[in-house]
Formats: sequence, structure tokens, C-alpha cells
Amino acid sequence: MALIVHKYGGTSMGSTVRFRSVAQRVAKWVRAGHQLIVVPSAMSGETNRLLGLAKELQPAWLTPESQRELDAIAATGEQVSVGLLALALQAQGVPAVSYAGWQVAIATDSAYGKARITSIDDTRVRADLAQGKVVIITGFQGVDPQGNVTTLGRGGSDTSAVAVAAALKADECLIYTDVDGVYTTDPRIVPEARRLHTISFEEMLEMASLGSKVLQTRSVEFAGKYRVPLRVLSSFTPWDIALEEEARSGTLITFEEDEKMEQAIVSGIAFNRDEAKITVMGVPDKPGIAYLILGPVADANIDIDVIIQNVSHDGKTDFSFTVHRNDYVRTMDLLTKEVLPATGAAQVMGDPKICKVSIVGIGMRSHVGVASRMFRTLAEEGINIQMISTSEIKTSVVIDEKYMELAVRALHKAFDLEQGSSAS
Repeated sequence: MALIVHKYGGTSMGSTVRFRSVAQRVAKWVRAGHQLIVVPSAMSGETNRLLGLAKELQPAWLTPESQRELDAIAATGEQVSVGLLALALQAQGVPAVSYAGWQVAIATDSAYGKARITSIDDTRVRADLAQGKVVIITGFQGVDPQGNVTTLGRGGSDTSAVAVAAALKADECLIYTDVDGVYTTDPRIVPEARRLHTISFEEMLEMASLGSKVLQTRSVEFAGKYRVPLRVLSSFTPWDIALEEEARSGTLITFEEDEKMEQAIVSGIAFNRDEAKITVMGVPDKPGIAYLILGPVADANIDIDVIIQNVSHDGKTDFSFTVHRNDYVRTMDLLTKEVLPATGAAQVMGDPKICKVSIVGIGMRSHVGVASRMFRTLAEEGINIQMISTSEIKTSVVIDEKYMELAVRALHKAFDLEQGSSAS
């Protein structure tokens, strides 16, 4: 008997028909002798609908008080899902019980909208599992030390599922979504993209952080920290296929680098169009200036991505960085009101219409000239690079948003990632 965690995305829970399909799949695993914990998302489109209602009533979401209420509202979508799935399982003759995050409890900090899990109490869950019940826990949410409902950010159900799997030392965590695995890039942009049978944890972490929508970054971090076996599968495959066949499908995220992985220089092309670039012009070039600029931004709980400081000229320099597009207006306002007076910089300029395109592959560690091939490919397409960021296994560039799809297709071809191609 194995303890398995299933996570189902919003498209998997889009209708009562889909709930029955998920219940039949879960029941199949239970009848095979496994213990099951299920972490579902809200029904497709439900979170957007709820937040849309909130925005009609209060367009400005910047106060701590409004952020608290937004989390309370957004969390209800998952609470509906767990209750409906429990009923669907009971109709299949499978004992099931549902819990909200605060009932387990999944403890978090108080960073509304992007809370981080601090601990999970597994006592209640283990007792139910011992009684032969399927335990269904809301994804995306938890409870802070003051008893307030918190949410983990978009894609947070992935993190919830992996965190639950880690806390209960599950044998495997299966992430069911609307795609049948991790691809070399988004097949909607490059139809020739290949599904990867395996991908290393490091590559998946980079792909997730760079814009791949298959898994949330923090879920991969959890999997890596606690070495949770993780597999991405499609919930749209027939529910009645054999367990062995289902387990072999999708993409396995592995912690070992095998020989096949080492043959590939680049495993995938990631992109993120939700970026904005901000430049602080005419900054005094002196020690501590980076902290004076970025410290207040970090204190406002705004994530910073690519950072570049230009060469000093006449004691002045320009300082550029990127933030999520949702944080663009707030960051510009913060810099204008607080940072400019504190630093004596000349002005703040911004561009919310940029994107980031990245190549990822553990083979980049042992091959030279990979970045130059990327730059040459973009140059041949007439695409200007605004910013560059690198690590051992990835190179990212910031470019004009209008060139994103062209860049992805060109790079995918340049690194021989199409179906039927051998990895280069």
C-alpha cells in the first residue's frame, strides 16, 4: 500500500461531469489498495469571477485590510471544489472527507495573496487515512497565526499538494492538469514541441521560475527540498486505463541526472510575458545605492527579477530591474515618492510591455557557445536584447513583448527541440 497525493487543476474540475471523472480516477487508485489525499483547485474560472466581483466593489486593492478580504473571498472557490469532490466519491461508494486549509491546519505567514507555508498538522489527516477515507484538502490556501485565511498566489494548489506530500512523506505526488506533461516549450506557440519523459529537478525549477505554467515555482522548490517524487499527468486521459500505464505517462521530475539528460544541451524554452522593466536614471554611483533602491521595493513584498547596473559615467549610473506586471504601477509609485528623494536620482522610467525568454538545460554546464548561439539566433531575426541574466543551466533575455513568439519559435528550432529531432 502506498500513500499517493493527487492534485487536480481548475480545468479538471470544470463541471459535474469532470468531478465524476476525477472521482472515478481516484476510486481506481483506492481500489488498487492505495491511500489517497486529493488537493483540488477551484473550478475553472471561478477565482477570476470572485476577484472580479471584488474589484467592482473596490478597484484599489493596496490596503492590508482589502488584501485580507480578497484572500477570504478567493479561498471559497477551493472550498466548493473539495465538497463537491467528496460527494462525487461518496456516490462511487468511496468514503471521503473534505477539509479547508484552516481545518487541517496548513499554517502560513500573513503575506496575503502570496503567503508561505510554515507547517502542516497531519494528525487529523492520518486518522482519516487510517479509517480508509480519501482525504480532500483545499489547495491554494492556509491560515495565519491570527486565524485569518490566506492564499498562496496563483498556482498555489501545486504548492499545497507538494507540501502535503512532504509533510506526510507520501510515496508520490501526481499533478493532474490539462496537458500531458512538460514540453520543450508551449505547444500552442510551437506545435512541434516535444513532451519530455523526464526532466531534472533543477531544469524544472528553472522552467517554472522563468514562466512555464505547468507547475508553480514554489511547488518545485518544495519537491526539491523534501525530495518528493513528482509526476505531471493529464486528467483528460481515460480514467479507466491501467495504473501501470497511467504511472508511465506524463513527465517524471527526477533528482538524478542520467545519460540521456546529459546529451541535451538545451531541454526547453521558457517565456514569461507578465514582466515589466523599470529603470532608475542618473543614480549616484556609490556603495549602498542598490539597497536604497531595491530595499523599499522588497519591503513592499514586491518580487524583483533581472537586475542590471550600467557602467558609471561622471559619477552617475542607470539601474534597471524587472518586476511582475501586476506590481508595475505600485513599484513606479513607490520609486517616485520614496526612492527618488532618498537617492537623488534623476528620474524613473518604465516599460510594461516587455517579456522574458529563456533557454534551460543542464547540458549547458559542459558546453560552450550556447549563449552565443542564442544571441546569434535572435540577431538573425532582428530582435533586440534589452537585458541578460544567466546561471549555470539557463540564459534569459528581456525583449520587446511583440517579438516573444518569434523568439520562442526561432530558438526552439535553433536548438533542435522539434519532434523527431535528436537533442543537440
